[in-house]
Amino acid sequence: MKFSVSPVVRVAVDVKNPGDLPKLVEGLKRLSKSDPLVQCTIEESGEHIVAGAGELHLEICLNDLAQDFMGGAEIKISDPVVSYRETVIGTSDQICLAKSPNKHNRLYMTASPLQDELVDEIEKGTIAPRDEEKARAKILNEKYEWDVNDARKIWAFGPETTGPNLVVDTTKAVQYLNEIKDSVVSGFQIASKEGVLSEENCRGIRWNLLDVTMHADSIHRGAGQIMPAARRCMYACCLTAQPRLLEPIYLVDITCPEQAVGGIYGCLNRRRGCVIEEQQRVGTPIFQVKAHLPVAESFGFTGDLRQQTSGQAFPQCVFDHWAVVIGDPLSEGSKHAELVMAIRKRKGLSAEVPPLDRYLDKL
Repeated sequence: MKFSVSPVVRVAVDVKNPGDLPKLVEGLKRLSKSDPLVQCTIEESGEHIVAGAGELHLEICLNDLAQDFMGGAEIKISDPVVSYRETVIGTSDQICLAKSPNKHNRLYMTASPLQDELVDEIEKGTIAPRDEEKARAKILNEKYEWDVNDARKIWAFGPETTGPNLVVDTTKAVQYLNEIKDSVVSGFQIASKEGVLSEENCRGIRWNLLDVTMHADSIHRGAGQIMPAARRCMYACCLTAQPRLLEPIYLVDITCPEQAVGGIYGCLNRRRGCVIEEQQRVGTPIFQVKAHLPVAESFGFTGDLRQQTSGQAFPQCVFDHWAVVIGDPLSEGSKHAELVMAIRKRKGLSAEVPPLDRYLDKL
């Protein structure tokens, strides 16, 4: 099923009594069957993660999990965490080269952003990996001004073969290229699933394979040689193409009487929200205010709003779009860099984003 919302709020769930762990595992299986929108995953750290569409949705799901699916066993719930996405906003300022571990193969690549409309179409499924190649190339050429040859040589969508990132073969006359295609695509799936900034999913990145130098003997260009090189090369491309984080944004629909509108503005301003529409319902004293609010700022928003307006305002939040976080994550001291560091720390990674030299090879 396709949902208009996205599971962007996550919590880690654990049991208070270690003996109840099998109940938790079974309960999470039942929960994911009962609600198709909930995502239940296990992190590498061993945490059980439950992702839902918002604070209220998660609260209902976790209540069901504890009471109905685990027979009332006590569970511990971490603070809610927001999922981000990674993207680039420019084209790579240099051609990135990565050598395979045995130094016999070289990959040359660049990265560039995809148009927002194209990313939306891929997410909706109107442009999909299984589409007929020539028909898809025609749409990309006419609507998004892609080169026809490039559009016909899209190797893969990712992550998980359906995501809104592409790897495109723009090489000219390279021998044996098809032999390494699967290995490059595997590296691409890993790179698009775990981005370079904070190992979040990538969104809206196009990687172009410009040239390949390969060893003549096929034993020296196996998956173990090509895959790590492709992944490193893609990370280097992202770092040279102005990488950014995308944060999820809610569309908040608030209904309230006229005298409460001032309280709404004050509450939204404190939480980086911005009003996009305000109108009065014809023939009534009730106002309808629509605003964009970052999901990261939405925790406790309902209670805060009720407090500011003496309980007269009723908000409804639905996921609306992804927005680029302002600032440069690679410049020390910026808010964006602090956010990246906080995510990396939470995931148990090194605090700093790895430098470009780690991924880039010299000629």
